[in-house]
Amino acid sequence: MTKKRKHQEDFQKVKLKVGKKKPKLENATDTTFKTKAIQIPEQLKEDGVLPTQNRKLNIKDLLSQMHHYSPGVKHNALLGLKDLLSQYPFVIDAHLSNIISEVAAVFTDKDSGVRGAAVHLLQFLASKIRAEQIAPFFPLVSAHLSSAMTHISEGIQEDSLKVLDVLLEAYPALLTDRSSILLKNFVELISHQQLSKRLKSREKLSWMLSVNPNRRVTSQQWRLNVLTRLKKFLQAVVDGSSDVEDEGLQEQKDGPHSVRNPICISWKVHANNQQHIQLFENGGLRPKINSSFRLRSLASVMDSAEKGLSSAENLKGFIEIIIPLLIECWIEASPAQSAPILGNLLESESQQLMQQVLSIIHLLWKLSKRHDETYKMELWLRMNYLVDFKHHFMRHFPYSLQETVKHKKKDSCKGNKYCMTSSNSVDHLLLNLTLCDIMVSLASTSTLQMDSGWLDMIRKFVTDTLQDGSKLNSKQVNRLLGVTWRLMQIQQNKVATEPLIKAVYTLYQQRNLLFPVRTLLLKFFSRVYQKEDLRTQRIRSRSKVLSRWLAGLPQQLALLGLRNPELSNQLIDIIHSAASRSNKELLQSLQATAARIYDPLDGTLVLLPAEAQRRLVQLVYFLPCLPASLLACLSRCCIMGRVSSELAATLIGILHMRSSFAGWKCQVQDNSVNDVDYFSFLFSTLIGFSRQELTSLQGIRGKPHISQTQLSPVRLYLTDLDQFLHHWAVTEMICHSLSTIPSQSQCFDILQTGICKYLVGLVVIPDSTAGSVLCAINKLLDQACILSENLHKFLASCCYSLLYFLLTLDKEDAEHVQKRDMLWGSCISALALLPRLLRLMLQSLQVSRICREELPIVAQLLRLLMQHGQLRSHMITNEFLVQQIIKDIMTLKSGEVQEQWLTDLHYCFNIYLASHPQGPGPMNAVY
Repeated sequence: MTKKRKHQEDFQKVKLKVGKKKPKLENATDTTFKTKAIQIPEQLKEDGVLPTQNRKLNIKDLLSQMHHYSPGVKHNALLGLKDLLSQYPFVIDAHLSNIISEVAAVFTDKDSGVRGAAVHLLQFLASKIRAEQIAPFFPLVSAHLSSAMTHISEGIQEDSLKVLDVLLEAYPALLTDRSSILLKNFVELISHQQLSKRLKSREKLSWMLSVNPNRRVTSQQWRLNVLTRLKKFLQAVVDGSSDVEDEGLQEQKDGPHSVRNPICISWKVHANNQQHIQLFENGGLRPKINSSFRLRSLASVMDSAEKGLSSAENLKGFIEIIIPLLIECWIEASPAQSAPILGNLLESESQQLMQQVLSIIHLLWKLSKRHDETYKMELWLRMNYLVDFKHHFMRHFPYSLQETVKHKKKDSCKGNKYCMTSSNSVDHLLLNLTLCDIMVSLASTSTLQMDSGWLDMIRKFVTDTLQDGSKLNSKQVNRLLGVTWRLMQIQQNKVATEPLIKAVYTLYQQRNLLFPVRTLLLKFFSRVYQKEDLRTQRIRSRSKVLSRWLAGLPQQLALLGLRNPELSNQLIDIIHSAASRSNKELLQSLQATAARIYDPLDGTLVLLPAEAQRRLVQLVYFLPCLPASLLACLSRCCIMGRVSSELAATLIGILHMRSSFAGWKCQVQDNSVNDVDYFSFLFSTLIGFSRQELTSLQGIRGKPHISQTQLSPVRLYLTDLDQFLHHWAVTEMICHSLSTIPSQSQCFDILQTGICKYLVGLVVIPDSTAGSVLCAINKLLDQACILSENLHKFLASCCYSLLYFLLTLDKEDAEHVQKRDMLWGSCISALALLPRLLRLMLQSLQVSRICREELPIVAQLLRLLMQHGQLRSHMITNEFLVQQIIKDIMTLKSGEVQEQWLTDLHYCFNIYLASHPQGPGPMNAVY
């Protein structure tokens, strides 16, 4: 018991008393603490220079995360970069170098998600960065691309093709500058070097197709993917080579050099040395220098040995490597490897592969034609590859597409992977045409006998394709016409070329052809015609089909109207070219269709734009005959303002050159323009209104369209300013043509007869017509001309009506104020040239018949006539008439307060007339 008690004493409990605090333990932890604020102003300060995205990360933070080991962090950094740069595009220019280097570095990342995000970011950047901006950094991008294409990982190789697609779409010129490296990468993607004893003998390395079972796609699909990109790359090389020319017809492209803009020359400005004219060889596009030297592009900063496909040796070397591989791909996809029952039918994937093979060869053939020694290159290609091409390519020619379609339901094709429709982008016709284009480029006139077998196959296929009536797109037609043109060059006799031209004409006659297709056909026929026309007359043999096509062009132009102005321009150019060469069939057709083309209401001339109108006006010069009906249409076109005044002046000049008054030393064509019809044209255009229009004007009364006075029987119809200015410009050209006629007196008599017959007696006359008549009288009048009394009275009435209109014109009427100088000058010139005209006008001023409101106008007119220097002598001669008019005015104003205008009239009379020695000044008594 004693021991137990002692043991318990070591762990005795402390008895706590009520009301006492618990004592602290020796090992108790002190939990009290104090806090103080820590201020870090520099870290909390927001960066005002660099913007941030929604995660508050700026460009530097995101770029630094690109080096993180975690794929998720890098993926989020790429997404954040795209978000940031889309919100703040200006960041791209400030950090372009860092952005490009970091994005290009992840082309070879191990994670597929990171590579996919990099491709999307690169596609976004390509739309924001111009080629000249990225050019300094493009070698780095190209190096990373090459590294990705030659990477050991299959996934990285596959994604490298996506990067290549983006760069080819955005920067083709920069990518093709490094063609030598990339072409080798393309080859290594589908093949490997064949190890053999040839390496020891130092012969050229041979390549063979490679098969990788680790890929996600089949070997054939992988080769198709690679060859598709190789074809795009070679197409970019061809497009960037300005010297490459196709044997066929090029499709229209929306490029800066697709339209040839003519050089507009103003000879008046050029004669005054105010316009410099620079002419080039190629129709004004750019100068072509015939030189054996070639300048290296400034954009391609590369080693001298690295010339790419621009060097003939490099091109031959690449052809020697790639052609055997392409033939192997063809053999794998050819019908011989399929079931025997299929014959030359192809499945979709096989045909796509074969199409890419032929497209690549076709582009290589194009590149071979840009070198100086084209003939040697073609001979080398024929010698090395014609046998293989005939054996493999032409063996099952032509090829067609195998279609397996279920007919149970319309929508059954959606779930059937074997259903071949037009959506698979397979064009078996384009495949056959590409093959034809390649093969005919290896043939020539000298090898016609050796190649007659397969050439006949191609000729039959081309002819059948053109004549079967199927709808063809522009690519097919372009390739088809290219093969046709080459066949016509190989065998140039009419027996071989006429069936081909006839087949093309069959396609041309189809209705509802697409505009690019119609354009290609027109270019083809135009080229054939020009080629035929270059032959000498001794060996020339006109194609009947070509003549029929030319004869139908004017009718097509008349029917086309305004539906397709571009097509109309092409038709006009071809018609103009053939008409300038005096093609008989075309000129006859143009003569028969001229009335419809130049119809003033709905003819082709008045419907088309100004440039096309100019070309149509020029065609008038080539018309065999210009009858009165056609001249009437042309006159109405000039009058109605449907053509510009400059173009109307050009037309008048052309008709003058076709007339017998042009002053040709040689004999002009008989009966081309009758003299009577020519004068009728000039007079009708001078008047500016038809007889029906003048008749309808006689019923118009009152303002604002009519200006009338009680002292003149002629009332003026006020034309619009645009119509007036147009008519006046045409009048000046008409007067110039009339003044060049040798017998001026006879010309004046004809003009006088026309005025008396069609204008004298009319009550309402347009102001432009009255001014034009006075302008023509002033131009033609000489001492031998004798005016009839009726013409004198009519001109006097016109002069007073015009002068009254100008004096009563409101200064705020801006439209009619611009007519003042032209009409005033015509009236004063006529009054100065014809003293009797002035006397008749003064005699008509019987102020007793007018109202008091018109008296100040008459007084102002007399004052202006007396002040005018050209009329002063005539006014002195008619001093008695002027004195009598002033007396009559004073009589009407007697008993009233003398106004300022009457004082001014008295002053002018005393200064200019009454003080003259011939007149003693009887009017002094009036004052």
